[in-house]
Amino acid sequence: MDTRLGRRAFLTGTAAAAVVAFDPAGLGWVTSADASPGGITVPGLDGELVVDPESRAEAADDYGHIVHRNPVAVLRPGSVRDIVTMVRFANTHELQVAMRGQGHSTFGQAQVAGGVVIDSRTLATIHRVDADRAVVDAGVQWLDLIQATLAQGLTPPVATDYLGLSVGGTLSVGGIGGATSHFGLQVDNVLALEVVTGDGRLLRCSPTERRELFRTVLGGLGQFAIIVRATVRLVPAETNARVFNLFYPDLASMTAAQRTALADRRFSYLEGQLIPAEGGGWQYMLEGVAYYTPPSTPDDAALLAGLDPASSQISEVPYFDWLNRIYALVEQLKPLRLPGPWINVFLPDAATDVYVTDVLADLAPADAGGVVLLYPVAREEITRPLVMLPDSEVVFLLAILRTVSPPNDADVQRLLGVNRALYDEARAVGGTHYPVGAIPLTPADWRAHYGPRYAEVLLQKRRFDPNHVLTPGQGIFRNP
Repeated sequence: MDTRLGRRAFLTGTAAAAVVAFDPAGLGWVTSADASPGGITVPGLDGELVVDPESRAEAADDYGHIVHRNPVAVLRPGSVRDIVTMVRFANTHELQVAMRGQGHSTFGQAQVAGGVVIDSRTLATIHRVDADRAVVDAGVQWLDLIQATLAQGLTPPVATDYLGLSVGGTLSVGGIGGATSHFGLQVDNVLALEVVTGDGRLLRCSPTERRELFRTVLGGLGQFAIIVRATVRLVPAETNARVFNLFYPDLASMTAAQRTALADRRFSYLEGQLIPAEGGGWQYMLEGVAYYTPPSTPDDAALLAGLDPASSQISEVPYFDWLNRIYALVEQLKPLRLPGPWINVFLPDAATDVYVTDVLADLAPADAGGVVLLYPVAREEITRPLVMLPDSEVVFLLAILRTVSPPNDADVQRLLGVNRALYDEARAVGGTHYPVGAIPLTPADWRAHYGPRYAEVLLQKRRFDPNHVLTPGQGIFRNP
């Protein structure tokens, strides 16, 4: 626990939990009856501030199961007002806070040692679904939003591959998926936000209202404000998905086909997988999907023209089943608590084939663990200034979504070292990282990551979170 906590104390009472306090005299967490007169009272909350070991342990873990930073308390907000209250309280009493959605980070990004974790799952209301937009709380899962919008024949333009993520969580990072080739990231499809800034102001922002705040919060990694509500764009939804799995004999053939498919945006969804082959080596699969609604049907010949796969598999699934295809698998994996030292890097087009070939040459199937993705996006579709991308018209995302089975700390530490080396090599060829993985980084690395935009990052941090209250787990300004 942070040694400064001797100067901090909590006292809170709610209908849902017994009154508790943190005694600054060093007695630890006690009931209100036992609290010393020096206890500091937390203003009334609509939700609850909990300190039980189970809640704190959950907040000190994530999907990666690598980093464990213990908070002193977990806020389960009953309203946006609770978040404002807690952030203001944190400023007054030298605490740090972070919003935690579904806990799908992999390297402690939403953890706070000695601070307060805000559990967004208690703020999960879909307020409105209109013809072109939906208004939702930050704790809403994309799965629930998509089910609600499909009931009206609508869909968010971009879905992540796993739908069990919170809206606030992905909008704080970017939100990438196969439809990014058409619509950019999820952050590129936001119409307005309500946020609580690091100095405790509840503000609305959009492209026309507090534009700088809007631009820096989307993809801002929780450094400037906590997203509490979002207005996201909707488009008409198709009903069917025709899935093309196209296989190639080598990496260069696959990426060439991906570039061709990206150039004319022929697929509604475009990704790719690198799959360990039996007996060694790799399979190279372009994954393209055409969304449609009968009686119209995709033109298979036009979709496959110029792609020349060595073999192919074509299947049909309902649109929702396609979007939700890995949800059950991820839910099955969660109880296993397998460490996940992921790495996600964006690569410039010209460097991709050589870089990935070198990675695969040294990547044992066991170290690949779960899934290896490689797919192109057009840089022009991604517009948020703090989502850092290589200087290249076409950018490839390489995502090695490892799991370590059985759990083994020696292997985890070894792979963290590998991730660091791969990150350095990516940086050397003009790459950047998509900050959801497990890469040991220093504040100096973050300065290099933001490059010329780091001055803007510092300016907006001073403007909206001058006391550095928010989201220390990223380690951007100091080691967490």
